Amino acid sequence: MKISFKGGVHPPENKHLCKGLKIKELPAPETAYFALQQSIGSPSEPVVKKGDSVKRGTCIARATGFISSNVHSSISGEVIDIKKHPHPLLGCARAVIVKSDGQDTPCGSFQESDFSAALFDKNKILKAVSDSGIVGLGGAAFPTHVKLNPPAEKPINTVIINGAECEPYLTSDHSLMLSSAEKIVKGAILITKAVNAKECVIAVEKNKPDAIDLIKKACEKYNNLKVIAFNVKYPQGAEKQLIFSVTAKEVPSGTLPMDVGVLVQNVGTANAVYEAVVMKKPLYERVVTLSGRGILNPCNWKVRIGTPFRNVINAVGLSGETVEKLIMGGPMMGLAQYTDEVPVIKGTSGILVLTKKEALPFKHLPCIRCGKCVEVCPMGLIPADLSKFVSGEKTDEAKEIGLLDCMECGSCNYICPSGTNLLQYIKLGKYELMRKKNA
Repeated sequence: MKISFKGGVHPPENKHLCKGLKIKELPAPETAYFALQQSIGSPSEPVVKKGDSVKRGTCIARATGFISSNVHSSISGEVIDIKKHPHPLLGCARAVIVKSDGQDTPCGSFQESDFSAALFDKNKILKAVSDSGIVGLGGAAFPTHVKLNPPAEKPINTVIINGAECEPYLTSDHSLMLSSAEKIVKGAILITKAVNAKECVIAVEKNKPDAIDLIKKACEKYNNLKVIAFNVKYPQGAEKQLIFSVTAKEVPSGTLPMDVGVLVQNVGTANAVYEAVVMKKPLYERVVTLSGRGILNPCNWKVRIGTPFRNVINAVGLSGETVEKLIMGGPMMGLAQYTDEVPVIKGTSGILVLTKKEALPFKHLPCIRCGKCVEVCPMGLIPADLSKFVSGEKTDEAKEIGLLDCMECGSCNYICPSGTNLLQYIKLGKYELMRKKNA
């Protein structure tokens, strides 16, 4: 019997804007900007210099540590500079800039090979994933080769492939499940093989019945695979909440999923793992939802990494309504952007162009101690108290009551009748703790 995690909210889905639309392929950009920081961990280091020629799939920057990832060019052309450029997460960061030669020449064939042969060697799977620069494509962008190589004393029993996609507006995972169900399932099998897990569960929310049917059909010929459909609730796709819903196991504070014998990977990541291992294709493109009422024709694009946001937006046009916000990701956990010059990175699941009606301004009123933020918090925290401590510059006290356990889902912000910027205070508190630690 399926269970549900504590808390959560039901914001308007707004997925109808892109639902059911086939993935389109955006043409390669004339100039691509490859951020050197595209994953959690250390930034990669360029292995090319100004004037070098590169092909599509060429590794242009190497990982600088275990928790880091390679970066590959998504176009063929010439490296014209390596310098700081607008970044969707960091504001500004170093990037390798490549100007297209118009040929789009690949560095390999990227053709499918024998899938069964790929299953025999765990080390080859790990090497292919690492070499291809794969990171978690659900948003966290944690290097995948690290998650597939847990310590020997923490064996993985269950792999969960996350197809929940609970963020409003976003349908990139949904569209990928419709177009590449077989690849996703085979990628799930490779992931399960890499960690020697006993079972693999593919979890999808019930608002995607067509995807559920296709994934189930793709699973029929394989053992130890099952599909679970969950009731729609945000943030169902969050790692710890999904683990609880699937296994009834709670990941304790300060620990990781592997501590309870579970590994979670996004459906997009599973697809990328398949392409890396079986097709020898690096991660140089991904599916991105382009939505919001500021967009003339919302859709899902297959976009080359390094493509400026403005290219993606110009491909479909603006609706003519006044644009209030440009967001990378979803409206709950995404980040507002200060320029459309930022490039698509590996963690870009969506680009939202929101109107004033969609992006209502906060009306900050005094907290009325209603307790709604406590009711919806999936981590069992008291967001109002966290906010109060941080605003009073008492970050140590905030830490004691769970500041670092906050997953920043935004449920408290969504539900607060006073319009208090609870999440923003929590993020500020985390930043202050980090600043103190590094001082």
